[in-house]
Amino acid sequence: MVIPRIHRTASWSALAASLLTFSLQANDWSNWRGPLQNGVSLEHYTGAGKLPDSAAWTYDARSRGTPVIVDGKVILWGYRGETSDLIELLTVLDAKTGKKLWEVEIADYLSDSIYNRYSIGAPTVDPETKRIYLVSNAGVFVCYEMDGKKVFEIPLMEDFGRMTFPNARVGSPVIEGDLVITHFIFSNWGADGPAADRAYAFDKKTGELVWWALPGVSPPVDSSFSTPVLETRDGKRVMYYTTGCGHIVCVNARSGKAYWKMPICKNGVNASVVLHKGNKLIAIHGDENIDSSEKGRMVAIKLPETLTAPTTPEGTVLTGAELWRLPLGATSSSPVVVGDMLYQLTDGGELYCINIETGKELWKKKLSNANLHSSAVYADGLLYCPMMEGKLVVVKPGETDAEIVQEIKLEGQCLGAPSICDGVVYVTTTEKLYSFPIPNSGIKVDAAPVVEIPKAGKPAALQIIPAEVVIMNGSKQAFRIRSVDANGFVVSEDVKGVKWESFIPPTAKVKASMDAKFNDAGELVVAANAKESAGAFKATAADGTFGTIRGRALKNLPLTEDFEGYNLDQDQPSEGVKFSYPPLPWIGARFKFDVRELEGNKVFAKTFDRLLFQRGTVFVAPSHLSNYTMQADVRTEGSARLKSDIGFINQRYLICLRGNANKLEVSSNPERLKVEGNFKVSANTWYTLKTRVDVNPDGSGVVRGKVWEKGQPEPEAWTVEAKVAKAHTQGSPGIFGFSQMNQKRVFLDNLSITPNK
Repeated sequence: MVIPRIHRTASWSALAASLLTFSLQANDWSNWRGPLQNGVSLEHYTGAGKLPDSAAWTYDARSRGTPVIVDGKVILWGYRGETSDLIELLTVLDAKTGKKLWEVEIADYLSDSIYNRYSIGAPTVDPETKRIYLVSNAGVFVCYEMDGKKVFEIPLMEDFGRMTFPNARVGSPVIEGDLVITHFIFSNWGADGPAADRAYAFDKKTGELVWWALPGVSPPVDSSFSTPVLETRDGKRVMYYTTGCGHIVCVNARSGKAYWKMPICKNGVNASVVLHKGNKLIAIHGDENIDSSEKGRMVAIKLPETLTAPTTPEGTVLTGAELWRLPLGATSSSPVVVGDMLYQLTDGGELYCINIETGKELWKKKLSNANLHSSAVYADGLLYCPMMEGKLVVVKPGETDAEIVQEIKLEGQCLGAPSICDGVVYVTTTEKLYSFPIPNSGIKVDAAPVVEIPKAGKPAALQIIPAEVVIMNGSKQAFRIRSVDANGFVVSEDVKGVKWESFIPPTAKVKASMDAKFNDAGELVVAANAKESAGAFKATAADGTFGTIRGRALKNLPLTEDFEGYNLDQDQPSEGVKFSYPPLPWIGARFKFDVRELEGNKVFAKTFDRLLFQRGTVFVAPSHLSNYTMQADVRTEGSARLKSDIGFINQRYLICLRGNANKLEVSSNPERLKVEGNFKVSANTWYTLKTRVDVNPDGSGVVRGKVWEKGQPEPEAWTVEAKVAKAHTQGSPGIFGFSQMNQKRVFLDNLSITPNK
């Protein structure tokens, strides 16, 4: 594509208008790292000039991420508001004018995000369907058509146990064939209950789960929002990313099979990796190294040419692959590769140039006093570097030094990477989105690399979709069954005549099965009187290939649980007690809670498994429920000066008895909504806690909670009532426990969840 020449003496307004009239084509910036997955633009400019000091247009939007540009539209993830009015936004703008075309609101809930650290990530657009994918701060995974029509919405927190963290880093989904893939820290049910850095792959058109993978180790140390980088290697489609357990990992992008992992850091790693010449991978982190006390490390590793079947489900540990390392540190700023040169912004606000072949530092340039998330972008000989203090620095890199070409002051802070499309640089701040056209007399666009997709071989396994299900009593679920080869490529889209059977993995700690049966039509049926249960099924085709799915059979309301039916047959050596694993179908319960005896009764107890999970949230029923009342007996250990917290999740609101504060508190995200009622909490005393949420016809609502000493008459008045302007209309009922520094345990008993009266 070539843009016609524009006379150099044209006024800036005429120049901007002219530049912005051309359609966007092969150079669309459909994901935060651009068409090459490394922050490099395919565009080259004839007669390029400096950016103007003022933008062609701005849009009032608060963001810490990267806008993506497709088909003449700018797709932005941002937010507005400060406290109870804060709402996340998916906004689509006209790239020529900055005019808003449409916008959807995504409410935050139950997240740990603090200090308005929102929108640290980006949407992704599928080049085939032109659909937009985004995961919100609370883990709401949405898919929209380019015209604003919703395709699907999946609450990952409630349905799959996706966790949130105070740093609020989210990242971006990636597209691979017919899949859309996201990774974060998940604490699901059963064997996947322990928190771990997992990747989840969904059908990009339907939102059905296709596979999930745990390529690192459990437990993680922190979150990670590293975006996977994809390539074809050894006849397979693979993805590389860094994890919350401090590893670089390699995973089959079509099947989820983990090939290898390499530990590099004692904390979570957030920067995305880059590839070089098909044989090297470069990664960077800013924390303590796995093999030294130094903080920060840039490392280049040699990629294995052959990817063999792993010896464990988590993959093998890659050893002897390091080519070179440098003592550079970046919390989450990702590197940029241009030829044999690598450019990196560090936490100290310095821009480094590294020779990738030798690992030699060629030069460094001080751009600012500090940097956190921002990554540079490269286009036609220039690097565009947003700095946290609120300026865009344009740098011309050389062989031995770099020249600062421009510094443009922006309103707010910069924490995202820019994007470049059709001669326009887009950059976000915590106050605005800016559009800076690059003055030029013509644009040439390099052809994007052709993705090599190997042909499928012989069938080696069955891939069953959806791979995980929730079926309510009296309902059923159909499946699509396709055969895949040893590398995960689809051989047949429709496999008939499979034989289904209940399946218990040999490594399962809880030998359980789902109370459900397959009918003659291949549908999994849960009877109206089925018990609450969870388990797996195996499907075997006529040729002997097989695959598995797993599911939960859940009861409709009302629900009750007194825990007396659990057999305390597990040993807790550190405490010298017997316990039972928590109810198998509950999301996020394993290792955070257990069932044990207290004063002759079996109760649900917060564990001291690890400090990272001193807060524990468990979802006990599906996310579509609404208009229900929760009640249970609750108790905290401790003394007058030190107690813990116990509460309910009711329709995406937390109603929590705060022991040390002597309050019953309603919140969603405590930074956004927090309403308290006074209640004196005595340690080692049983109380009854009751909550409900009522939604009014106009969308407003009231969240109510009351607490009283167990055995005493229920008070008529509510202890706390929180009025909300726009109430959540549905959400999973859940249990929350917070044992500060794992010092004092909390307990729950006699749980009931009933429809509101």
